[in-house]
Amino acid sequence: MNEISSAQLLDQIRTLGKSLQIPPTEPTGGPGRPDFGSLLSNSLNAVNDAQQHASYLKTGFENGTGNASLAEVMIAGQKADLSFRAVTEVRNKLVQAYQDIMNMPV
Repeated sequence: MNEISSAQLLDQIRTLGKSLQIPPTEPTGGPGRPDFGSLLSNSLNAVNDAQQHASYLKTGFENGTGNASLAEVMIAGQKADLSFRAVTEVRNKLVQAYQDIMNMPV
C-alpha cells in the first residue's frame, strides 16, 4: 500500500478543487484567510454536485435518453469517485489530528 504524504494530498485536493470549480469563499479569518466552515461546505457541495451529475449521466445512458457517450459517463463517474475519496481522506486526516490533540498531555 502506498502512503500519501500531506503535500501530495494537498496538491491533489487543489487540483480537484480547480476541476470542480469550487466558488471562492469570503475571507473572515483575517486578510487572505478563508472561513474554514465555508470552504468545507463548498467542497462538500461540489462533491455532491459531481456525484449527482455522474448519476444523472449514468441513468440517461442506461435508459437511452441521454446524449452522453459511454466515455463521458465513465469519466464523470471517475471524477465523482475521486472527489469522494479525496474528501474521505481529508476527513480521516482531520479525525487523526483531533485524536492526536486529544491525546496530548496537558
